[in-house]
Amino acid sequence: MPPAHSPSSPGSPNSAAPQGTSIVGSTNDTIDTLDGRLIRLLAEEPRIGVLECSRRLQVARGTVQARLDRLQAKGVIGGFGPEVDPAAIGYPVTAFATLEISQGQGSDVRAHLAGVPEVLELHTITGIGDMMVRIVARSNADLQRVIDRVVGFDGIVRSSTAIVLENPVPYRILPLVDQAAAE
Repeated sequence: MPPAHSPSSPGSPNSAAPQGTSIVGSTNDTIDTLDGRLIRLLAEEPRIGVLECSRRLQVARGTVQARLDRLQAKGVIGGFGPEVDPAAIGYPVTAFATLEISQGQGSDVRAHLAGVPEVLELHTITGIGDMMVRIVARSNADLQRVIDRVVGFDGIVRSSTAIVLENPVPYRILPLVDQAAAE
């Protein structure tokens, strides 16, 4: 797996561009075909190194490194950590909880939820509820313990929980990357 690179300011972006591709520039914040191919390659083979990427993509090593640095600096690539399956480490139950919170308690509720290890994600939302959390548990019975811990905070007024039965389309990003690179 390539190490996380510190964002840097690569040299002239157009000098390393292979023919037929455009560069992520200061006026265009989209990815191009080469960026899309690089992201796909890293997603499919996360342990691949920069040199092997350059060989497979048939571009210079410096081009790959500059692209990686630029994509990281722009926040397109957020890291190179392993994908961990909660079920494989003993948390096979997933649920989503919609939370209604007291006015002015948002930052306190966020801090509370950040302290609950079973809370995998927190989103502020519109519609019914103020926040949505994705939580995991060891079993359905353990889910009650997790929910009690999540809602056991004065800033949370009400909650509604839905247990995930199946995940037929798991989190994915590559179709969106392909679409963005083609535009």
